[in-house]
Formats: sequence, structure tokens, C-alpha cells
Amino acid sequence: MVAKKKTAAPAVTEEQKNNLPLGMQNYKLMLIGFAVIVLGFVLMAGGGSDDPNVFNEEMFSFRRITLAPILVLGGFAFEIYAIMHKSKK
Repeated sequence: MVAKKKTAAPAVTEEQKNNLPLGMQNYKLMLIGFAVIVLGFVLMAGGGSDDPNVFNEEMFSFRRITLAPILVLGGFAFEIYAIMHKSKK
């Protein structure tokens, strides 16, 4: 039977522990993009009618059909930019 050698784990420096995959600027930009996405979904909500026999034209407003989807897609595009942005460390 061959005994296996135990190798010591390499020492992790304090700088390596605090090394995040993205910089703080990236995380701030991602938070802004997330807020834009949430705003788009909030603007898209509502517009229904309490009575199913009554048609509510408000469901097809500019805000719900055009503005909100543009905000959501713009927020996702901004998230991609925030992740790919090379921040200065």
C-alpha cells in the first residue's frame, strides 16, 4: 500500500480573499440596470377591468405597449454592458 503525500494548501493572501470577480463600479451599474428593469415591469402592470363584461381600452395604452417593453429591453442591454464593462481597480 502506497501512502499518499499530504500537500499543504497554498496560503491565501488577504488581497486574494477580497478580490471580487467584478469591480464595485460594475455592481453599481448592475443595480441601476436592475432598477430600470423593475420600473419597466411596474409600468407594464395593471390595465385590467374588474368586470369581465366591460372592455377597458386603457390596457392598450402607450405606456404598457411601447414604453414599458423598451425600458425592460434597455435594462437588460444595460445589464450586459455593466457586466462587460472593464472597471479600474
